[in-house]
Parts: sequence; C-alpha cells; structure tokens
Amino acid sequence: MTGTHILVFPFPAQGHMIPLLDFTDQIIRSHDAGEITITILVTPKNLPLLHQIMSVHPSIQTLVLPFPSTSSIPLGAENAKDLTNPISFLAMIRALGGLHDPLIKWFRSHPSPPVAILSDMFLGWTHRLAKDLGIRRIVFSPSGALALSVMNSMWREVPTRRDPNDQNEVVSFGDVPNCPEYPWWQLSALYRRYVGGDPDGEFLRDGFVDNLASWGLVVNTFDDLEGVYLKHLKKELGHSRVWAVGPVQPIEQSDPTTRGGSSSVSVDSIISWLDKCDDHKVVYVCFGSQAVLRNDQMEALALGLERSGVRFVWSIKEPTEAHVEGGYGRVPHGFEDRVAGRGLVIKGWAPQVLILSHRAVGAFLTHCGWNSVFESVTMGVPMLTWPLRADQFLNATLLVVQLKVAIRVWEGVQTVPDSVDLARVLVESVRDDDQALRQRATRLSEAALEATADGGSSVKDVESLIAHLTALDTTANK
Repeated sequence: MTGTHILVFPFPAQGHMIPLLDFTDQIIRSHDAGEITITILVTPKNLPLLHQIMSVHPSIQTLVLPFPSTSSIPLGAENAKDLTNPISFLAMIRALGGLHDPLIKWFRSHPSPPVAILSDMFLGWTHRLAKDLGIRRIVFSPSGALALSVMNSMWREVPTRRDPNDQNEVVSFGDVPNCPEYPWWQLSALYRRYVGGDPDGEFLRDGFVDNLASWGLVVNTFDDLEGVYLKHLKKELGHSRVWAVGPVQPIEQSDPTTRGGSSSVSVDSIISWLDKCDDHKVVYVCFGSQAVLRNDQMEALALGLERSGVRFVWSIKEPTEAHVEGGYGRVPHGFEDRVAGRGLVIKGWAPQVLILSHRAVGAFLTHCGWNSVFESVTMGVPMLTWPLRADQFLNATLLVVQLKVAIRVWEGVQTVPDSVDLARVLVESVRDDDQALRQRATRLSEAALEATADGGSSVKDVESLIAHLTALDTTANK
C-alpha cells in the first residue's frame, strides 16, 4: 500500500451503504491514483454490494469480518436488504459494536494501517475505536443537514413527553434554525424505543454523542439546499471540518438493473414506455428500498391511481413471504390489467434516476427518504410527500415548508389515503396551469448541478476533505 490509507465502514442498510460507496468512488476520482488507498469493511453477506465499485476501482482493498455473534438479530437479518423494523435496526447497530476488538487486531497487524476511519453516523462507537488507535474518525451522514441537526439535538438533550400517553404532544428543537417541531409519534422510532427503556438504546445514544466529538463530518447535501443548517452544524461542533459533498453521484458504469437488485421490468421496456408519454404527465410512485405498504394502503393507492386517469409508474418493493403472511405488499387483483397501457407497475428494484430524469415524469409521490429526495431534486421533479418514518418527516418539512418544491399529502405508516382525495392530488400534480412549483424545483436542480460542477461548492468541499486526509498521513500516530 502507498499513500494515505483510509478505512471506509458503511452501515449495512441499503439507504446508508449505497451513498457511502458512491462517495468513496467520488474520493478516488477526485484525487491522483495511488495517493489515497481505500479499504472497505463489510460483513460477508454484504460483500456482493461492493461488486460495482470494485469493478471500477480494482485497487480498493476489502476487509471482510464475520458478523458478530448475537441472539438479538433474526437469522439472516445482517443483510442490507432485510432491515425493515426498528428492533432489528437497533439490534444491528448494537451488534456491529462487536467488531471493535477484531478491528484493533487487524489495525495493529497491518503494515500500513489507516490514518482515518470514514464511517456511517450509526457507527458512532468507531470514534472511540479511532481514539484507541490514535487516528481520526470522520462521520458520514446519508441524511441531510436539517435532519442531522435535529437528531443531534434530540440525542443530546433527550426530550420527553409531559404526558406519556399523548402521542401528539409536540416536541420543539429551539436550538436548531427555524425551530422545527414535531408530534412525538414522528420522532425516530429508535429514539422512542430508547426513551422507553430499550437496553440497546444507550449504546445508540452514546454513538450519537460520539459523532459530535468526532474529528470531521461529511454530509450528503449542498450549500444552496441547506446552508443555514450546515452553518449550524459547524457552530455546534465547534470547528469547520464539515464538508457538504452532495448530491453524491452514482458510481460511473453502474448497471441500473443490478445496482439495487432484480426488477420485473427491464430498463429498456421502462424507457420505451416513458418515451410514448407527453412531457411532465407521468406520476412516479415509490416508497424506497425498505418500506412495504399494508394491503389496505396498497388498495387505496391502487384505487386512487385508477380513478385519477393519470399516467403513472409505480415501483413496489417485492414483499417477502413474511410480508405476505402479515398482510403487506399485495397488488390488488386485476389492477394491472385494468390500467394496462396507462400505468406501469415495477416489482423489485426500479432504475429511479433514469425514471426521474425522463422528460415525461412530472411528479414524484415519495416517502421522502434522503436518497430519493436528492434524486428528485437533482432532476427538478416536484414531489408529493408521504413520509413514513425516521428522518422522512424532517425531510418533508424542508421540502414543503422551506424550499416549497413539494406538497404534503399524507403522513405516517398507519395512514390509509382516501382514494378520491388521492385521485384529485394526482391529477393536480401534472396540470399545466400551476408552474410555480416546477419552476422552484428547476432552480433547485440547477443549483445542485452547479454544486457538483468544476469549481462548485460540493467539489471544493471534496477537495478540502482530501487535502485534510492527505495531511493526516504525516501527522497520524505521532
């Protein structure tokens, strides 16, 4: 190994792992080959997710460590595609802490060990690992700056309810710009479990406190999108080592049919179908790589799409056997036949970037996961928001209230939309007579492209991060 050695440690959930791998690709492409050496840490079941980045950058090293033995993780759940509930998610975070000692052993036996660890925000314990090793730890946040600011405040201040039975009691975050506030039920399920006494929750809180003490922070956002919150984070952390590097771009040469899994419809068929549609007349519907709607929600959504008469593409996560048995993920019988020609249903992975970039797509009904938000922002597509969990309510606030590039339609995992209201919203979202929303979305898209162009704010931040990393090579371990 030559040059500056960095250990990259993704959290094994698809929405976390993919953006960090994309950013790793960005680091390598932004610097002279050979001057930065990357080792990526994964557990065996997630090794296949490195195929694309390894095919583009064969110089990357891999460190494959066995998943720590634990009785609290359901069999097979240590896979990036299987984390669908807060119990498994929290147990996963806790279990990965068991890699501390194997990492110490690997580091001390390595002829040219890393000078820094770049790890996901859910791996806060790696800050203490870095301290034990005498190196630096950099947090990678796949969430935006507003969401991260609220999370930091929440885990640091530990707000509770005055009435433990009132799920609608409002919690305010007055230390965060614009003083965001949310009903209790919209706070992170992980946090609510912690307040409820989950024994793994203390480990998670310690990790977020360790994030605040870490040497640097990388956020997948850009200055024109969340500048006020980036300034807040720098003030909160007490230093300027906060780098906004978004929107992080997909790895070049990525095959959209294999990037996230298999699909029931080929990319060529999807694009061919969209090519036959008028500009801005298609609604794209997708709830991310993890969410599976209940059958009553599926029926209401299908009926709304059918009644609306609009053209649509509906991407549906393929339900597992457990989902089907539990009453989740069933497409209503006969629906696809009734909307044939007007609607396209994709089961499994959808090439979302290609779909959103197509001229025919005029609106995106989304769960407001940050990766989906960024893809829509980059392509200038207005959004219809239905946040379900985690940071999605925070993202919806940014989009609807502050940026005004989205319309709030529903909220929460328990909501069953009225199909008549849904049909109306879908029709209005692709009308020609309301251009203000689309114009704001277009301006934000232009700002995103400027940030990632030569000389743009995100490019400069990547270059600054690399300069800091290479400087560590001469100072680490002294």
